[in-house]
Amino acid sequence: MKILVIDDHALVREGLSQVLKVLDENVEVLQAGTCSQGFSLAQIHHDLDLVLLDYHLPDMTGLAALAVFGQRHPELPILMLSGSANIQIMRQVLQAGAAGFVTKSSLSDELLDAVRRVLDGDVYLPQDLDAAFTLESLETDKERPTLTQRQELVLRELLDGRSNREISQTIGISDETVKTHVAAILRHFAVQNRTQAVVAAARFGYKPATRV
Repeated sequence: MKILVIDDHALVREGLSQVLKVLDENVEVLQAGTCSQGFSLAQIHHDLDLVLLDYHLPDMTGLAALAVFGQRHPELPILMLSGSANIQIMRQVLQAGAAGFVTKSSLSDELLDAVRRVLDGDVYLPQDLDAAFTLESLETDKERPTLTQRQELVLRELLDGRSNREISQTIGISDETVKTHVAAILRHFAVQNRTQAVVAAARFGYKPATRV
């Protein structure tokens, strides 16, 4: 497992590295103090599993960095770190494609839980902000998008964090057909990537596929 930590404070980076090593004895943690350094490391290390990205960085905001990662590495999950529990910031980074949001005041166990859930393909939000975010969504969301039955099946597999190939094998359709359905789902929710689609779908009440 390989994780990239981008934060401009060396002590924070080192602290996060020590916490992350609890995940697996073979976990490798790369560190960057700026977004540009992070981009360079991501370009070199194509086998990255996750990025922990600080929202406030010296060369650009984490929000802007998300857009760059989304263009260059669309399948790489990004867990955003922030010094403040701000629902406005959380909403912005989720809409920009982050797979989760964690405050720096979180306990080690909460951070590890967030990392594990994001690595499993889930979206992580702090419990208190999740409740506020859900309430706000119920008050402001538009009518639920209308998907075909097959698109809903594919979407529920996406919510389970499954790859196109896994969806193809589960539902019994070709990889190309899965790609077509995923593209249609992105258009329905007016989003740019799978992570954003999962976040949007969850807000509209869609649930993961039920497993026996």
